[in-house]
Amino acid sequence: MTVPTQRTQDRESTVTRRRVLALTSLFGLMGASVLAGLSNLLFFKPRVTYGEPSRFRVGTPESFPLGTRLPLARQRVTVVRTESGMAAISNTCTHLGCVIATTEAGFACPCHGSRFDADGVVLGGPAPRPLPWFKLELSPNGEVEIDTSTPVPTGTYLQV
Repeated sequence: MTVPTQRTQDRESTVTRRRVLALTSLFGLMGASVLAGLSNLLFFKPRVTYGEPSRFRVGTPESFPLGTRLPLARQRVTVVRTESGMAAISNTCTHLGCVIATTEAGFACPCHGSRFDADGVVLGGPAPRPLPWFKLELSPNGEVEIDTSTPVPTGTYLQV
């Protein structure tokens, strides 16, 4: 009689192929259900990337002495101060949108070789239009505020 009980204990302690396949299928289905649930939850969460604000302050007019040409890389604009006043000129090439470099003579696009004078007028290269100028105003606290969403005609200076 001891032999049959031994066999039943062996059968209970061994894992059959059917049991392994059933457990593997169960874990696979549970894992897929969890991933599907998480992906559905993430689908409803908005994927928003906020860019730079279109209005920003750059400092007081006194912080820009005459002859200043200060490129602001993050905002893609160059602040210029001359005897005529202050201006903000775009640092984005009108050809394909490359970030252009501010030089002593004007602007130069490193991507395709467009050249612009100090006012952003095209001197050479594939750029079809001059660089846009942006609106400048004095904020109530006396700082210069640039609005890159409002282009102004070339040669429009803020009198400071």
